[in-house]
Amino acid sequence: MIIMSSATDKVAEALYNSGCIKFGSFTIKSGALSPYYIDMARLLSNPKELDVIAEIAAQKIYQIAKDNPLTKLASIELKGALIVPIIAFKVNLPCIIVRKEEKSYGITGRIAGADVKKGEHILFVDDVVSEGLSKIEGIKPLQEAGAEVKHILVVVNREQGGKETLEKAGHTVHALAKVSEVVISLQKNGKIPSTQAEAVLKFIKK
Repeated sequence: MIIMSSATDKVAEALYNSGCIKFGSFTIKSGALSPYYIDMARLLSNPKELDVIAEIAAQKIYQIAKDNPLTKLASIELKGALIVPIIAFKVNLPCIIVRKEEKSYGITGRIAGADVKKGEHILFVDDVVSEGLSKIEGIKPLQEAGAEVKHILVVVNREQGGKETLEKAGHTVHALAKVSEVVISLQKNGKIPSTQAEAVLKFIKK
């Protein structure tokens, strides 16, 4: 029996067991064909694996908060918004959701869950980072409300330049794992054949 030891191994195992990471041929947002796809919504029907991801994320947030006190967690609909509440519960911080579009009725605006105060330090959480553009869009309303968003936490860095783009914009990006680390871990532990791991590694080097 293989014992999963590192946080990366635990993340890889949770994504695999819950069906969040799939292998094949998938058209992604850019129009390119990818040999893998990550659907973090699958964690909702796998509470054990969701708890694994949330606990590792919580430990990462505690590390960030040692030098950077945080007042809230935030995410943008949809995928990040599905997992941020349980993470917020574990670290005992309020969480807010940024809508993709402004709501025109009831409680209007793009920020839901709580008011954002000027000078607040908010950690932005999301499922993956690819090119980073959706993160910039999600953070903008928070900054317009006067919050500081220095840190971004994602479950998986897809290694498509998003981390670098966001860091050029002044943010520090933390990932529970890189996709290269995920597939190497899955191959090492006999979950996927070497051909699938190699296809992903080749794709991210393009």
